[in-house]
Amino acid sequence: MSAEAMMSTLTATPAGAEALERLRQWPGEHRVAVGLSGGVDSSLTAALMVEAGWEVEGLTLWLMSGKGACCAEGLVDAAGICEQLGVPHHVVDSRDTFVREIVQGLVDGYRAGITPLPCSKCNRSVKFGPMLAWAERERNLPRIATGHYARIRLDREDGRWKLLRGLDSRKDQSYFLYDLPQEVLARVVFPLGELTKADTRLEAGRHGLRTADKPESQDLCLADHHGSMRAFLDAYLPPRDGEIVLQDGTVVGQHDGIEHFTIGQRKGLGIAWSEPLHVVKLDAAMNQVVVATRAEAGRTGCEVGAVNWVSIAPPPLGSAMEVEVQVRYRSEPVRAHLTCIEANADDRAGERPYRCKLTFKEPQFSITPGQGAVFYDGEAVLGGGLIDSPI
Repeated sequence: MSAEAMMSTLTATPAGAEALERLRQWPGEHRVAVGLSGGVDSSLTAALMVEAGWEVEGLTLWLMSGKGACCAEGLVDAAGICEQLGVPHHVVDSRDTFVREIVQGLVDGYRAGITPLPCSKCNRSVKFGPMLAWAERERNLPRIATGHYARIRLDREDGRWKLLRGLDSRKDQSYFLYDLPQEVLARVVFPLGELTKADTRLEAGRHGLRTADKPESQDLCLADHHGSMRAFLDAYLPPRDGEIVLQDGTVVGQHDGIEHFTIGQRKGLGIAWSEPLHVVKLDAAMNQVVVATRAEAGRTGCEVGAVNWVSIAPPPLGSAMEVEVQVRYRSEPVRAHLTCIEANADDRAGERPYRCKLTFKEPQFSITPGQGAVFYDGEAVLGGGLIDSPI
């Protein structure tokens, strides 16, 4: 039975029916390149858009060779989905860009004692912008769509595109999308933004997609590719044994590389102490992991650089606001006072010359240089940047 025949005999779930109606009512041309990783989310994105009557072409970025959700296995599944849906499939070799923008940045960051956030940079530098440019240049397609769990709305009062959380709080991926500029948001469609993961599985089954029951990949494709993040780092960084110390310099243990630790970590330190210790600093210059008790580990605030303002225009220098902040993808949002401060040389050298200071309502224990701090007002992503200096 063809995909079209199967869909004609099955009724969409309520969430699927609403997604189809939103796609049919979407303003502008209904011609799109769908970014296909070979997973169930992007597969259903393509299927829904075909069912809604869009002119669809599949686009897969070849980021790495070998095992991994976005690589060999993913390419095969993406091609199979396009064959099933009867749409063209294109593969773009982005391996050099991925190594330059993501792999090298990760290695340099971990070597310097920070914990980089590669997914946001990958979305901006490797995926969304380059995909849009390729789709328009090579196929004359004005839009792209992806399987991200997030939503986009146009505010007709100020003309800005608002980035909103996905309806499924457990799958919401807006944290990783904070760095997208307005010109990208204006041309992106997220059909799954108001579906839950359970809805996605049901709809994928309704369409008979080969990826309907495919297991979830890890959050970071490089961990999938190498088997673990430790294995990835060990492949690029030589072993560097060093000391684990208290903040006063007392040696309490040994480590095999500061890149194997993260701020806030408590388990796996290999330290026998009178009370639990948490990692509070990774000192690359001294090759030391600095630990402290929980009472000493809290941070009252931090500076955030390279800020991208998403759903609002960049506020003027010195302005302040109350926000909710998410400092890790899996962390709960916390209340904070945000003040816009003067950008430093690194901020001004990049595309996002904005900086702010966050003061948390309650001390936080995992404020990690290199990770993202994303600011929310309810469902809306106001902006976000990279944590620089914990306070």
